[in-house]
Amino acid sequence: MEMARDFLAHSRLQLIGLFILILFLAVAIFAPLIAPHDPEESKTPYQPPNQEHRLGTNDIGQDILSELIYASRVSLTIGFLAGLISVLIGATLGMLAGYYRGIVEEMVMATGDVVLLIPGLPLMIILAAYLSPSMWNIVLVVGLLWWCSTARVVHSRVLQLREMPFVEAARALGGGDLYIIFHHILINSKEVIYAKFALAVASAMLTEASLSFLGLGDPLNISWGEMIHFAFSRGGFANDMWWWYLPPGLMICACVLGFVLIAMDPERSQKAQEL
Repeated sequence: MEMARDFLAHSRLQLIGLFILILFLAVAIFAPLIAPHDPEESKTPYQPPNQEHRLGTNDIGQDILSELIYASRVSLTIGFLAGLISVLIGATLGMLAGYYRGIVEEMVMATGDVVLLIPGLPLMIILAAYLSPSMWNIVLVVGLLWWCSTARVVHSRVLQLREMPFVEAARALGGGDLYIIFHHILINSKEVIYAKFALAVASAMLTEASLSFLGLGDPLNISWGEMIHFAFSRGGFANDMWWWYLPPGLMICACVLGFVLIAMDPERSQKAQEL
């Protein structure tokens, strides 16, 4: 009964996270229908919240609410793409290392150890600055540097699965390595991979916000982090214009919270379902 209650509470948290994610995806998809103004349209700058502009206007007179809605597209796109790249690399290397062991395992784990030893954010700042501000450069930088934790988790999972009786039976019946990996190992590792993907997206969004706040984002594709950067550099913080810098920060926190709730402890959920 106690495990059943834990499962229900866990499922409730996942449903809350899924609801938050669906809400943000709907805002991003239907941005042209939801935004009250064209985000490129300029009117009177530095307006406080009023009837026409619910969150006021920025330094060049653009409606902040409309910009906030459209920025969700950029932030979610960067998060999803960077998370997908990191999980694909990490899951692939983790499976190969766990299944084949030997020299493959040593090379993958050693490479992961080297990457983990390098301070992540300073390296991303250097690479993003060297590659010039661009949304796609941020996606590549974040995606290529966040695969290590996924590789380690998947590696541990595959080490357990490769000794299971059903894998031994498939191997005894003549199943090839690729068949076993795709039809047995991958299928039984999907919960871990899903959870790591959700966490990777959340980490990518936070990293993108940090890089954009430092001025390394793409000024042609405004994200929530880029909005905070402009608010800081163009007088929003100095003039206490909370309606400019606070909403994008809250959007980042809420979206990341949704992904974290979705990713919470998939192993415990699986054990509760086996009851």
